[in-house]
Amino acid sequence: MPQSVKVALLGCGTVGSEVVRLLHEQEDDLTARIGAPLELVGVAVRRLGKARDLPVDKSIFTTDALGLIKREDVDVVVEVVGGIEPARTWLLEALHAGKSVVTANKALLGEDGATLHKAAADAGADLYYEASVAGAIPLLRPLRESLHGDRITRVTGIVNGTTNFILSSMDATGAGFAEALEEATALGYAEADPTADVEGFDAAAKAAILASMAFHSRVTSADVYREGITEVTAADMASAKAMGCTIKLLCIASKTHGAVSVRVHPAMIPRTHPLAGVGDAFNAVFVEAEAAGQLMFYGRGAGGAPTASAVLGDVVAVARNRLAGVRSASESAYADLPVSPIGDVLTRYHISLDVSDKAGVLAAVAGVFARHGVSIATVNQSGRGNQAVLVIVTHAAPDRALAATVAELRALDIVRAVASVLRVEGE
Repeated sequence: MPQSVKVALLGCGTVGSEVVRLLHEQEDDLTARIGAPLELVGVAVRRLGKARDLPVDKSIFTTDALGLIKREDVDVVVEVVGGIEPARTWLLEALHAGKSVVTANKALLGEDGATLHKAAADAGADLYYEASVAGAIPLLRPLRESLHGDRITRVTGIVNGTTNFILSSMDATGAGFAEALEEATALGYAEADPTADVEGFDAAAKAAILASMAFHSRVTSADVYREGITEVTAADMASAKAMGCTIKLLCIASKTHGAVSVRVHPAMIPRTHPLAGVGDAFNAVFVEAEAAGQLMFYGRGAGGAPTASAVLGDVVAVARNRLAGVRSASESAYADLPVSPIGDVLTRYHISLDVSDKAGVLAAVAGVFARHGVSIATVNQSGRGNQAVLVIVTHAAPDRALAATVAELRALDIVRAVASVLRVEGE
């Protein structure tokens, strides 16, 4: 049997600990699948003295990540630390040395994936990152390999478990955002600082990775239009239910007219849509392709064990490549499509207005829509006097025109407040 493939692990938190555990528990199976043993030769951590109940010798732990990476006997570097720096420096050091890299770092890939891919290509090294999007769900490899002979037209996904848990709870119980977030925090679904999740930053990084791979173009997190879920209210959920819809935080990447649009925002979707039934902290991605048609990938998108499963799948792949003396295909960015601004995207709006209950209100509101070339699909009014609420759903129009419509509505004397604005997808 060939000599062992030596692995250096950067990070030993929730995911890293599960990687260590699975390497130990599945040692024989992994050896059989690869054709050689995997040997964990070092684990870089912040604190050596931290208690860790792991099946490895304590002597392999170190605080010197760069020193570990530079060891001549290291074949594969696995990074599960996250963040931009020092992770970028570490991974570039590994790639420049020709070592295979496996990472779960969506933030770094979303911000500067091009630099990592170039370093890998220049050194003839592997760069794998299945765990960076949707945890254990096999998603990136099907996009990169199984669908490589097809043309993907659209990717729509729920890629953040925290926000999906919150919105699912609001939908099921009628709770407001703050109550649902408190529940998510108590159950461990939300971090102490949930900003990256609830403001859509996490999903935006994943959307950039998905769009880059699906459309063979370089897309960064900065290219992604982003809105979070903090403004979604219990009233919005009730309104969605009345329309036969629910609200999800969606990442949407599509290709039209020679450009790519990539966005993350809450949206109403019909309860008949496959993504509407994705509850709790689960993730799902709905892919549409010219020949394959509609495909959906579903499963646990976060957590130590699911993410570690995806990491180990990549480790097996790069280990096999090293033994065979080959590497995976490099970054595919040949299409080099431009990214459309959000204003050019065709979408539909659900707009809730607090209005004065008097003659001429509907005509004045309709006039605003007409001036911006936005067609109204449905209008419903409820309440009277100071409680009058007008709910309008539009036909598809450029987002720029819809945003201008909302801005003018806010300035009308007869509109006391624009209570909510949500996009409508999936119809």
